[in-house]
Amino acid sequence: MTVTVAGSKKEYEEGITLPELIEKEEIENAQYVTVTINDEFVAREDFPNTVLKENDTVEFLYFMGGGAR
Repeated sequence: MTVTVAGSKKEYEEGITLPELIEKEEIENAQYVTVTINDEFVAREDFPNTVLKENDTVEFLYFMGGGAR
């Protein structure tokens, strides 16, 4: 099945879960990543039960603090 991950179309097996995708994509600092699927935020507690579907669009977001005075 085709899933768009971070702007790139990729092929994955049917029934892949969000944690499996995070592992396959080798996402660094996975414990800090925020995920959207089709522009909807996925709650961290829903990650294990989230199964991707054909043509889903997945983005991995990191919120960074900082700045200067």
